[in-house]
Amino acid sequence: MNNSEIQIRFPKPGEWGEFTLTAVYQDEEGYTRIDRYTQDKIPANQTPAMATVVAALVGLGEDWQAVQVWATQDWYYPDPANEDDPIVGVEAVYLAVEAVNSQGGRRMFTARDYPVFVLTDPAAVEFFRFFTAA
Repeated sequence: MNNSEIQIRFPKPGEWGEFTLTAVYQDEEGYTRIDRYTQDKIPANQTPAMATVVAALVGLGEDWQAVQVWATQDWYYPDPANEDDPIVGVEAVYLAVEAVNSQGGRRMFTARDYPVFVLTDPAAVEFFRFFTAA
């Protein structure tokens, strides 16, 4: 696990084409960096991985719409019985999602609620590293 994080804010819940991505990470000298990108500033080669994140969010359904997402990177062990065996672990991106509903409710969702919030696709891990590497 590292101390880096990506925050994605959707100003219009349910409309995935407009967002602000904020990367928080330490640079080579140990200083905390905060870089912000709008949807127009995401490099073309990173858009497929962003689409993977959006696909996971669509799984929330009609009642809840994501307004903010936090992404962190860590190891994922598909079989908890082998948690200490690094051979069966894969790097993954974990999503935590703040969502709202039409009645004004606000709730946090994690991989416990939606297992698809654990992104094991190497492109998702590369996406995370692209924005958080100094």
